[in-house]
Amino acid sequence: MHRPTVRALSTCFLLPLTAIAQNPSAQSTQPFTIQVHAAQTTGSYAPIWNYFGADEPNYTYAPNGKQFLTELGHLGSAPVYFRTHNLFTTGNGDSSLKWGSTNVYTEKPDGTPVYDFTITDRIFDTLIAAHVRPLVEIGFMPEVLSTHPEPYRHTFPKGDIFTGWTYPPKDEAKWSKLVEVYAGHLRDRYGAQVHDWLWEVWNEPDIPYWHATWDEYNRLYDLSAAAIRKALPEAKIGGPEATGISDKSEPFLRQFLDHCAHGANAATGETGAPLDFISYHPKGNPKFADGHVTMSVAAQLRAAERGMKILASDPRWRNTPIILGEFDPEGCAACKGPQNAYRNGTLYGVSVAEAEMRLYELARRNRVNLQGAVTWAFEFEDQPAFAGYRELATNGVDKPVFNVFQMMSMLGKPGAQWLAVSSDGARSLNDILGNGVTGAPDVNAVATRNGDEVDILLWNYHDADVKAPPATITLQIDGLKGDLLESEYLVDKEHSNSYSAWLKMGSPEHLDKQQTLRLRSAGALQEVTSDKPVLWGKGEKGRTSLTLQLERQGVALIRLRPRH
Repeated sequence: MHRPTVRALSTCFLLPLTAIAQNPSAQSTQPFTIQVHAAQTTGSYAPIWNYFGADEPNYTYAPNGKQFLTELGHLGSAPVYFRTHNLFTTGNGDSSLKWGSTNVYTEKPDGTPVYDFTITDRIFDTLIAAHVRPLVEIGFMPEVLSTHPEPYRHTFPKGDIFTGWTYPPKDEAKWSKLVEVYAGHLRDRYGAQVHDWLWEVWNEPDIPYWHATWDEYNRLYDLSAAAIRKALPEAKIGGPEATGISDKSEPFLRQFLDHCAHGANAATGETGAPLDFISYHPKGNPKFADGHVTMSVAAQLRAAERGMKILASDPRWRNTPIILGEFDPEGCAACKGPQNAYRNGTLYGVSVAEAEMRLYELARRNRVNLQGAVTWAFEFEDQPAFAGYRELATNGVDKPVFNVFQMMSMLGKPGAQWLAVSSDGARSLNDILGNGVTGAPDVNAVATRNGDEVDILLWNYHDADVKAPPATITLQIDGLKGDLLESEYLVDKEHSNSYSAWLKMGSPEHLDKQQTLRLRSAGALQEVTSDKPVLWGKGEKGRTSLTLQLERQGVALIRLRPRH
């Protein structure tokens, strides 16, 4: 079984300044200084990277999907959650882009419900075997329950995808019973571990994923939440998985929050509805012009903060956990096009590091409880290698972006501490929100301490996917204790990069066994420095200085750990 691996290299990436000065290719580099104060903690670290999802549930138990879920489950530092659409969608289990099905509910000719959990059991069995926790999305509408069932299956990318599965139930009692029976089945099959799962109702009901009114969505939420709680009284249920937040989705979110606070509950007759976490979907909008992609991390972050401000201003919700149910550079994982050409190389990964680390800043300054950010990317079966989809792996080969998630997983478990960090190459948060990362790059870092171990994540990000000189970074670290060993992991054009290796291979659309093995090796997270003794500055025990080069759109992680 293929699992995340770390490939050790004999070459050392950390260079003394004299070596850089003698390197002709380094003459045009930009110098920066980053300071890490290992004795100055600034708060408790909690991971937000550990949430993933996809439209196509049936890919989870396909060969490459099962393999990749195992990799996600072994990231290790925090429980990984997985959210998928189409758990109630009618069909025979076939998958295609933006489609999946389980046939969980049909009816006999006389209208008697028929429940069939065969396919959903395969999905959940695979998740559990991979040590991945479900974020269970209740949706979409089974064909026989839909108020507008025909046409039902879409043919993406042709035609309208919002077909019969997007409509409300024609029989609310049957819908409620389906949800109750489904939750009860999962409880009986998986036991106590279901108490660690998360539950939510539908997807993006403020756009045509939901062909009904906002009031009707609130009603669906009430009925579904009550049905889940009948089977699982302690279930953690959230929503509404709205788009944005934007001018169009903000009114929807506000009315949903008002309903959950003091609306009439359609299921119980009481006031309000359970809301254990609040979810919405900030997205960017990359452009292609002048022969290159320009990302829009600013738009992604502005949408995230707009939702945070709504919640921070409301005492009913300011402490409720936020899970960004989809948090991505753009809105369609299965859509291709020149504006999405960032997905195969290092730009995807470094943009994830930029966006997720900036999310922490947004949460701190708005004083909200950010619990997670779902990366809506998985893998696509039966597609050419590196075909341009937003995915973390292709044909059993990890993409560079997945190695950035491995690096983020190395920042520590809940309970680790953030450290004080400063960089003279960092762009301010307000500057990024207002202008994006244009002009100068964002050469930046975050650091955590786990006991006597210090982990430092560094990145050199720019919105524009154009060539630029690398950054020469002097990394000054103080407040260290004891004898330490230093290791470094790197993602750039030549390291931890299956895409570069695939291009050198001649860009084969279909991989044979040997090509797959070669690309897996090239795509493994590479350790470019391994257990190198840390040297103190002269007369300055506990303080050290390292110098490194980091390519534009590159990401590095440096780990300092006790020698013993």
